[in-house]
Amino acid sequence: MDRLQAMTAFVRVVETGSFSAAARQIGVGQPAISKTIAQLEDRLQVRLLVRSTHGLTPTDAGLRFFERARNAIQEANEAELEAKGAGAGLSGRLRVCAATTFARIMILPHLPQFMASHPDLEVDVILDDRMIDLVSEGIDVGLRMGDLPDSSAVARKLATGRRSVLATPAYLERHGIPLVPAELAAHQAVVYTQTGSTWTFNREGTQASVVVTGRTRFSAAEGIRTAVLSHLGLTVASDWMFAPELENGAVVRILEDWNLPSIDLWAVFPTGRLVSAKARAFADFAESVVIPPSV
Repeated sequence: MDRLQAMTAFVRVVETGSFSAAARQIGVGQPAISKTIAQLEDRLQVRLLVRSTHGLTPTDAGLRFFERARNAIQEANEAELEAKGAGAGLSGRLRVCAATTFARIMILPHLPQFMASHPDLEVDVILDDRMIDLVSEGIDVGLRMGDLPDSSAVARKLATGRRSVLATPAYLERHGIPLVPAELAAHQAVVYTQTGSTWTFNREGTQASVVVTGRTRFSAAEGIRTAVLSHLGLTVASDWMFAPELENGAVVRILEDWNLPSIDLWAVFPTGRLVSAKARAFADFAESVVIPPSV
């Protein structure tokens, strides 16, 4: 490997904490990464990593080299993209993560448009409802909804969406339409475990909270969608999650004169790195295709 490739290998090893994970991200074998790091230490005449049964830890010299190497790699990438022309010359691999249902409904149908605009770009899309670690997974940009737990994260708000109480007409025909939040307690609720079973509403300065109950609880949004569309109950969700069904009438909003807290969509970038042109371009693309439901 040349000098820039060696620095890239070292940065990936430190970020992932292992030779094998770095090798997977770069697309080479683990022995090649181990050899590269050994040659780098020989050339610099300094130990960069401490190897133990607990993994790899950078030395003080390794930490200093890591910071400078990471910035140098980002600067080199940015310089290359600038030379090729803003936006038009994006190439290489872009790793994106997003919640499964949101991406399937709002992003993936438009992905051919993004790929056609950047024919030399390869995109890895990691779909996961969990809050995955951007650095250890080698993610360039993540799409996340709701509050960001890490206030130091490099993030850009793309849109604000509406949240509603949603149900199918068939469910409401069988069980009736609740007219005030308190009446939700008598209904079958499809509960998303990440947000809980207490739903809080506001109307003209008045707040009302209700603890809902139901026979089904789901840890992933796909389960919520399937249960609601199977007429098992009503739920609280972002309008993004049911955008096609809201449009065709398969799902309807109820209690529309009561407001639920809105939800923000963010583009989140790995902390400590310069944001790449590829990541910025994808964030711009996502912002352009995610039409915010009225809040």
